Amino acid sequence: MERTEPREETAGEDEGTSSTPEGKHRGPWVRRTRRVALAVTLLLVVPLLAVETALRVNYMGDPADGTYTRDRDAMWLGHAWVDGRKKDADVTALARRLEDTGIRDLYVHSGPLEHDGTLPESAYPRARWLIDAVHRELPGVRVQAFLGDVLATEGPDGMRLERAATRAAVVGSARQVLDAGYDGVHLDLEPLHSGDGNYLSLLDDLRAVTRARDAQLSVAAHQIDPLPALHTVAGLVADHPKWWSQKFFGQVARRVDQIAVMSYDTARPLESTYGGYVAQQTSLALEVTPPTTHLLMGLPFYYESNPSHWGHAETVAAAVRGARLGLSRTDPDRELFGVAPYIDFAATETNWREYREGWLRPDAS
Repeated sequence: MERTEPREETAGEDEGTSSTPEGKHRGPWVRRTRRVALAVTLLLVVPLLAVETALRVNYMGDPADGTYTRDRDAMWLGHAWVDGRKKDADVTALARRLEDTGIRDLYVHSGPLEHDGTLPESAYPRARWLIDAVHRELPGVRVQAFLGDVLATEGPDGMRLERAATRAAVVGSARQVLDAGYDGVHLDLEPLHSGDGNYLSLLDDLRAVTRARDAQLSVAAHQIDPLPALHTVAGLVADHPKWWSQKFFGQVARRVDQIAVMSYDTARPLESTYGGYVAQQTSLALEVTPPTTHLLMGLPFYYESNPSHWGHAETVAAAVRGARLGLSRTDPDRELFGVAPYIDFAATETNWREYREGWLRPDAS
């Protein structure tokens, strides 16, 4: 290997007349540093530009005719609906807001679960009131208990699905909320790594309970690898692998009644690349979701600007158009398909307008 440090001066050589001045010895080091910097830049920037270009291309074209609402949408609601902060007037306002939309399922935050899988009844004291009010004001709309927790997959604290007692407790919590009158159980456990067999086992046990009660089992799902095995690569360089393999997504989808992709917080910098990403995610999900499972694509009904979610790029309009493009290209006649806004308390009038105009009908107001 070539030596790059300056050579020691030899005895008798005058400092001012050295035949190997420092500048000449620094030359190879500078050139090598520049070459390495250029190579690193090319390795990082060129693939990134290629991905962003591909996503922009994926956003081009027009969705197929008829790829609008199937009246099978869902929406995530905050905890205020079951802890006493909401009143009858709020339900009436919600009913007006949802009138003539396709929203038929409400995922109402009713937890979180304790790390051991149990759920204190004090977490949802007004659940019965909400369920009765929704059924009265919004006939045909189901209220599902949105139960989540942090998993101990990337740190010492959180729920441990490898413990059979914990999984059994989660199943017990599901029975508990169904006894309270909920129409289903919506599970959101994060960060959930791809290929987690304990999670699949839990879903099998939960499905047995919900089927026996004629109730829904739904889950919030991570995004699918946009490149093959990307979750594995991401897991090697970061604590959070983020994505699921398409195979694992299909394994989850086959075990539930509804699967809602959290298709936001994508770090995409442009509206066109975000929309192209949602189109890709929609196609990937449709390819492995059986027609008997209801697939939903999440919509960002909130505004943030940070490295994982650029508010100017992750718009409802782009998400809706991306979902329609993916549906058009992959399975335009799919009946069990919808979108799912997240979340009610952060929604803006612009969010609602873009949802109506882009998804409900072309001339929606």
